[in-house]
Amino acid sequence: MDVSGTFVTVTGGGQKQDLEPVFHMGKTYLYSYESIIVHGFPDRSLAMAGVRLTSQVEISRVSHSDHLLQIGSPKLEEHNGFWPTDPFIPSSRLSETIAACLSQPFKVSYTSQTVFFDLFIAVSSGKFTVFNQCLQAGIEGICQTRYVIQDDSKNNRATISKSKDLTDCQEKAVENLGMAYIRPCPTCPLKEKNIKGTVTFIYQMKYGDSGASLTSAMSDQVYQISPFNEPNGAAVVEARQQLSLVDVKRSPISAPTSQLQNQGNLHYNFSGELPQMPIPLVRIKNPDLQLTETLRQLVQNNEKGATKEASAKFLQMIQLFRVATLDQIESLWLQFVNELPYRPWFLSAICAAGTTDTFRFLKQKIHDEKLSIWEAAATLPLAFHFVTPNKQTLEIASTFLTCPQIQKIVLHRIIVYLGYGSIVNKYCAQAVLCPNEPLQPLHHLATEATNKGDAKDMSLALKAIGNAGEPASIKRILKFLPTFSSAAASLPNRIHADALLALRKIARKDPVKVREITLQVFMDSTLAPNVRMVACVVLFETKPALPTVAALASSLLTEPSLQVASFAYSHMKTLAAGRIPQLYKLSAACNVAIKLLGPRLDRLSYRYSKVIQISDYSSQYQAGAIWRVYLMNSPSTMFPSDIITKVRGYYANTATDIIEVAFRSQSLIQLIRKQNIPFAEYETYKTLKELGKLLLGWKELPPEDPLISAYIKILGQDIAFVDVDKDAIQQMMMSLTGSSNWQPVVKKVVEEVQRGISGRWALPVMVGEMRHIVPTIVGLPLELGLCGAVVAQAAADVDVKVSPPVSENFRPSQLWEAKVDIHADIRPKAYFHTIAMMGINTQYFQSGLEFRAEFSANTTMKFDARINMKEKNLKIETLPCHQEAELAAVRSEVYAISRNMEEEDSEKKSQLLPKGEIPSISDHLLQSKEGSSRPGSWKQRSILNVISKGYQQGSEEAHHNSAGRRFYSRRFCRKFESLGCSTCLSIKSRNSAFLRNTYLHKLFGEFEAKIILKPVRTDADIEKIQLEVQAGSKAASKIIEVSSSGSKEEGEASPYEDIQVKLKKILGIENVFTAANKTRRRTKRINREYKNADTGLWAEPSASHLSSSSSSSAASSADGKEPGNHHRTNEIRQSGKKRGSKSSSRSSSGSSASSKACSSSSQDHSGDRHCSGDSEYSNQQANAPVYQFLFKPADEQDPGGEILNISISSSSSSASDEGISRATSQPKFLGDSKPPILAAVLRAIHRNKQPTGLQLVLYTDTQPKRWRIQMFGSSITGPSRWKLCADASVINYRRVSGSLKWGKDCQDYHIATRIATGQFAAYPAMQMKLEWLKVPSIIRTTARWLYSFLPGAAYVLGFSQRQQLGPSHQATLVMALTSPRTCDIVFKLPELTIYDTAIRLPLPVPSHPGIPISTLPSSDWKVFSQATLSIIGSLKGHCTVFQNKITTFNGVQFNYSMPANCYHVLVQDCSPELKFLVMVKRLKESADLKAINVRLASHEVDMYVSNGLIQLKINGVQAPRDLPYTSNSAASMLISSEKKGLALKAPDYGIDKLYYDGHRIEIQAAFWMAGKTCGICGKYDAEVEREYQTPGGYLAKDAVSFGHSWIISEDPCAGACKLQHKFVKSEKPVSFEKTATKCFSVEPVLRCVKGCLATQTVPVSVGFHCVPADSALSLDGQPRLDQKSEDVVSSVSAHTACSCQQQACPA
Repeated sequence: MDVSGTFVTVTGGGQKQDLEPVFHMGKTYLYSYESIIVHGFPDRSLAMAGVRLTSQVEISRVSHSDHLLQIGSPKLEEHNGFWPTDPFIPSSRLSETIAACLSQPFKVSYTSQTVFFDLFIAVSSGKFTVFNQCLQAGIEGICQTRYVIQDDSKNNRATISKSKDLTDCQEKAVENLGMAYIRPCPTCPLKEKNIKGTVTFIYQMKYGDSGASLTSAMSDQVYQISPFNEPNGAAVVEARQQLSLVDVKRSPISAPTSQLQNQGNLHYNFSGELPQMPIPLVRIKNPDLQLTETLRQLVQNNEKGATKEASAKFLQMIQLFRVATLDQIESLWLQFVNELPYRPWFLSAICAAGTTDTFRFLKQKIHDEKLSIWEAAATLPLAFHFVTPNKQTLEIASTFLTCPQIQKIVLHRIIVYLGYGSIVNKYCAQAVLCPNEPLQPLHHLATEATNKGDAKDMSLALKAIGNAGEPASIKRILKFLPTFSSAAASLPNRIHADALLALRKIARKDPVKVREITLQVFMDSTLAPNVRMVACVVLFETKPALPTVAALASSLLTEPSLQVASFAYSHMKTLAAGRIPQLYKLSAACNVAIKLLGPRLDRLSYRYSKVIQISDYSSQYQAGAIWRVYLMNSPSTMFPSDIITKVRGYYANTATDIIEVAFRSQSLIQLIRKQNIPFAEYETYKTLKELGKLLLGWKELPPEDPLISAYIKILGQDIAFVDVDKDAIQQMMMSLTGSSNWQPVVKKVVEEVQRGISGRWALPVMVGEMRHIVPTIVGLPLELGLCGAVVAQAAADVDVKVSPPVSENFRPSQLWEAKVDIHADIRPKAYFHTIAMMGINTQYFQSGLEFRAEFSANTTMKFDARINMKEKNLKIETLPCHQEAELAAVRSEVYAISRNMEEEDSEKKSQLLPKGEIPSISDHLLQSKEGSSRPGSWKQRSILNVISKGYQQGSEEAHHNSAGRRFYSRRFCRKFESLGCSTCLSIKSRNSAFLRNTYLHKLFGEFEAKIILKPVRTDADIEKIQLEVQAGSKAASKIIEVSSSGSKEEGEASPYEDIQVKLKKILGIENVFTAANKTRRRTKRINREYKNADTGLWAEPSASHLSSSSSSSAASSADGKEPGNHHRTNEIRQSGKKRGSKSSSRSSSGSSASSKACSSSSQDHSGDRHCSGDSEYSNQQANAPVYQFLFKPADEQDPGGEILNISISSSSSSASDEGISRATSQPKFLGDSKPPILAAVLRAIHRNKQPTGLQLVLYTDTQPKRWRIQMFGSSITGPSRWKLCADASVINYRRVSGSLKWGKDCQDYHIATRIATGQFAAYPAMQMKLEWLKVPSIIRTTARWLYSFLPGAAYVLGFSQRQQLGPSHQATLVMALTSPRTCDIVFKLPELTIYDTAIRLPLPVPSHPGIPISTLPSSDWKVFSQATLSIIGSLKGHCTVFQNKITTFNGVQFNYSMPANCYHVLVQDCSPELKFLVMVKRLKESADLKAINVRLASHEVDMYVSNGLIQLKINGVQAPRDLPYTSNSAASMLISSEKKGLALKAPDYGIDKLYYDGHRIEIQAAFWMAGKTCGICGKYDAEVEREYQTPGGYLAKDAVSFGHSWIISEDPCAGACKLQHKFVKSEKPVSFEKTATKCFSVEPVLRCVKGCLATQTVPVSVGFHCVPADSALSLDGQPRLDQKSEDVVSSVSAHTACSCQQQACPA
């Protein structure tokens, strides 16, 4: 009983009364005590579990502060069942055990805590009431306490009441196990907590002259637990206790004779040992014998396939290991070490136990090499995850790091270091101040790796430090960041990124410091873009405030790297759209920041880095999740080089990083290039080396080795990572086969397969254990516990024979001639078992609510297969289903349980719901509900409401939430009589949702869902089931052979015509086409009737309109024309005639607007093309919404422009919809002219009867302008007319159509689709149309269910919506290309239209708006492949020089007039390979003529114009006229004629194509050259803000300076170029702080050589470095001015033409 701080001094009416109870010495006060604790729901009609303890308490005072307390006659009673009908049942044995424990008196030291009250609230009739509030310590911690004192001075009595709020307590008494990776939110409001509690105390005092005495005390404590955060969905734990004065004796309690142990203060203390698991109690008498017996039972259950029993025994064994000593564990190991079936169970339980002894045992076995490599690799992660963090286990974990057996295996070493970091993290989470000693091994590894330059160890150390997450490691991490350590600049970029990622967990403890570090790294523009992007990720993990976010956004306005700017902007945009409460402040800050940036960064293309986020949060249930993907592009790659994806979950006021996976690639594209080309041996390599000396400051790029790295994090902890480079791949192949060639690998795989597989495997794992324990006022701990285990089993016996057998000179191509026989018997099985408990869970007794859930999957795959690769035949045979088998099942149940250790066999379990009459559910009720959504039901109310209501009705039928319906049972079966089996889905549910419709009430009860496979009785027994697939020329004969095998006719060889006839008869195709013709005639007859009929959404047509379903789509167009009555139709038709002239004029204007050519905008940094017709299109949209435009197919186009869907009658659209009918309703049987290419037969072979089953035939017809495929399926034998018909065709490139029919002669059900190209509002578009003329009810039900999610999904994705009636059996999607990077989408459903405009495309589509589809070239089927190649080609770098206009690889355009006769570096390979060089110069004869010089390998190619003809020289020799020319080197080069010029192709060098015609030069670079080029064409890195880079990396001020920097100086006497680069001195006087200075350019400027005079100049902007006028710095001696700082920018004249009449050259 909590009596702390209760006794007060009350001042009233001038009198002072002390209410502290007095226990007089020499007397014994006898009290009766009763406590009770119950667990259940607020609704008392459900079962409950509880415990009641009654006893007598004697209190005697022995000194001023010491009291003796004796508890006698304890009696424990258990309640299990329904209150109040079921009584408390005494537990005599457990009462005796408790009495033995309480036989000795307790000594209690009590110090008075007096609280004075001076606030009078009410005084009347000698009574008054006083209120007060304070923080007070108690058993639960220091909590807010409120007092109410009512004093009755007339009767000398006082009542003291106090209440505590247990939700928010300081120094709270709580123990959490298994929740180290769940982060609480300290700033979240208390209302978001799902466990709330309060406690009240009432003390009755009687006072007199001798002092006050305590006559009675009562307390009541309530915990409300809501797992789903539902106000009405909460379970309740209530504890009450009462102490009443019975008598006062004269004799005191005799003092105890034995030594007493100090048990601490009033604050509740938890035991240091692991508590009892939330599983049924196990009476532990002899742990080693019990472990032996349990382990044997486990293996026996596993061999019998009893996974359920094995899972329960496995959890028991974990509990036994937690109490076993090291010697007992060692003894058990020696007993079973040589028995392989026992080892996985033993090792997995050892890991899950997580005690100091089990951890030490595992360390010893690995040290002694008693475990195999794979056993150690499997057990180490589990052991480090489950071990209890304390000083002892931390010391053992540190010895793992130095174990030689661990160090020599790389995989084990990685696991141990990462696991050690995780243990340090969990250990420091419990300590107020974490010591530095546990971090020293990780710091030592980082230092040693740095000294050795070992990048892999650096990465390992950083990831382990990141797992530890301690701020003490920040100084170590800074040594790996170039911003803070100059020595780190030479480290690889991935090490910099790993160092930043290691700060993420540290940010949770010291966010201010991490925020400061990451902000500095992000602002450091000298770092690689991907490093800065990682810094951005970590920065936002610290949840920065608005000033920091605003500063970050402001820096993006001047950010030189668009990769970084795009990533940061995208990240802020996704955060601004978030709805997670824990991120509200960050979301608000980002929302403000992105408004500072404007839409410029929002238009960047796929080439730039992005952040993609999908998140959702339910404020009602206070739960949500975020899935985020970081796409980090590199300047040297076209696609993301770093991809990080993570999932984070939010629940109540906590957050958990569930999983994170990252993939990094570096120069991966080089692996697909042609290898082993000796570029360094070619003349070009040497030439470029010499050329680099002429270009000031030029340096080749550092080498990049191909690398793939990946890591995975679970619950925020790195558990594994891998770095794979080219050498690692070759070493792997060498270790497998002894050769780096891939052919021996194939041979070894085939040999291993031939040996077969045989064995039994078991993998038991405890997947998790989470415990939340708080004290109750009765002294018992209240626990919320959850633990789960999974057992995976597999037994396999596979025998494979390959003929002919593998020979010594094996080649992989021999497999195409082989025959493979496989005999397999595979039996996989999985079982997942979880237990959750709410209640009292001690080693002596358990009482509470227990939830059990299990999932099981069990299958058997026993078959014989024969594969004949040469004959293209596959045959699989298996046995039929002989007995019922459960394939998969999910079960859950909740019980009120009571268990105690003394009476193991008397477990009490009560179902939560009272047993009663189970109401039956008749099928006619289900049918009546299904009929409520018949046609016409939408007329009187909102369309979406009808959909939602219809779905809710189905839901009610499934769950029975109406009053009185507690039980639901349904069975769905599908028979396959021809195969002799059936599949059933059985669902049973019995829950308490009829009381309250909450998730908790739905969960609490019983549920079972299982899939069953059972045999079906047939006329004849089935011997086996056979599947045979025949491809190629023998497909037709296989069908005839199967059909004739059961008939009496003799099958002999027949000519092809006979085969056709037989095949057509066997498949029943004649009946199909006959029925189809009848259907078309009947459709035309009743088409008019069907048009006027209204049908509801997804409704099935009535019998009278069934056959006319194909015409229903013609009643309204696919583009949303609203159907109406006859009067409205006439109105629309008349208005359409009146508006005809307006429509035609609008169409012509739209056509002219759309015919404008697209131009590239230099303002758009994305380099995308934007059409000048965009403004006209936006004007059109302003006049009419996009969903009102009509799609015009390409084969029906008129010369008009856009067509509005406003004034067109519903009947006028039938022509556009009849395209599907024409394409699908008149199929020509391809079997009349083509043999089938594939035949498949699934049959059941009977003993005394011909086979039954299904057969399928596939036909194809490929023509230049048409491609078609047909598939027919039917029964093998019998009179059944059920068939399946599928038909798909591609006509030219304009239309793709298909249909699927099935049923009686393929006429019962019909689905048709069409994809067509055309125009939509004068823009090229594609339309996808789907018609469901009649479908089964299950498809309609599923469609309704999916349809109900569409509005919400469209809203989340940002689409607009409109309720608009359309054809009831048709859905249409139109995608219109408004520019190469944007499109409009209109998605029309029967009752809803979803649309959006200007949607950004990830890839540019090479098409131009306004160009009619019919005018595009080529109508051949190859247009699809051409379109694909066109898209791929648009991704490659294109550089163009035409006249004075230059377009770089990044799409930047500028004007530049080249000085005549001076070679410029147009583009060159700046990688260490130096593969090619392309130079260009303007010929002096004409300003438009250019000459180029190409260096490739040992070739020097000159292309120029002479006498009006294009000339070609190769290595200084005039090339012959008979092109093409092909080189003979290792890397090929092709020169050919193209159009009016020459084309050079050298893909192995990186030049996909170079075109030259004298006036125009076009260069197309290969994918893998991205970021590796330099010159006037740029770096091909998408960084358009840094396009004007000079050879030394300096950013030129204008295009002219940029072009001049790439001029190659020549010998002025031998060459025609008389210009050279020189540093110049500013002629303008400059002064700083009134001090005269002189300034020198930091970049050279073009000047004529000595002896020549400038005849033409051009102004250029140059940066200058200024020094005092008296400084010794001068131009003499050519100082390295390019390394000086830039002080001012000034304009100077650059020479572009020279006159050299006085030039002095040696003779």
